[in-house]
Amino acid sequence: MNKWIGTVLVGFVAGALSVLIFHQLGFWIANQLGYTRVPLYNMRGVPPWGVPYIISAAFWGGLWGIAAAFLVPRMRGVMGGVLGWILFAAIVVSLANWFVVLPLKSGGTFRMPTMPILVVLPLVYGLWGFGMWLIGRLLRAAPGWR
Repeated sequence: MNKWIGTVLVGFVAGALSVLIFHQLGFWIANQLGYTRVPLYNMRGVPPWGVPYIISAAFWGGLWGIAAAFLVPRMRGVMGGVLGWILFAAIVVSLANWFVVLPLKSGGTFRMPTMPILVVLPLVYGLWGFGMWLIGRLLRAAPGWR
């Protein structure tokens, strides 16, 4: 398999599956601790096409997984491994959500996230990043992915 295509496939699958497993696990833990009340595996339709939220989140997680699969391994030292994946998800994706996605969804108005989501979201995304790294490693170890 072409290395570029393999990176795209591994990144997308790892990102999407990690949303379904690790991202939702992170919000489940936050819900259990009383920090959030996020509906898990939410099937509510997302505008404009009414795609269920969890499917939309997995799709976008897959796209972020592709970006991470190309960027993180090119980092130096420990940042090119699991720590890079965790920090990419916890910092880069959180900031993109707060400064790009949320203002677009709210008609261009930026609202600074409040506690506890200011802390919970990067932690949940960090767990999702760990999941992407783990799933990506497992996929690359499978026959035919080398």
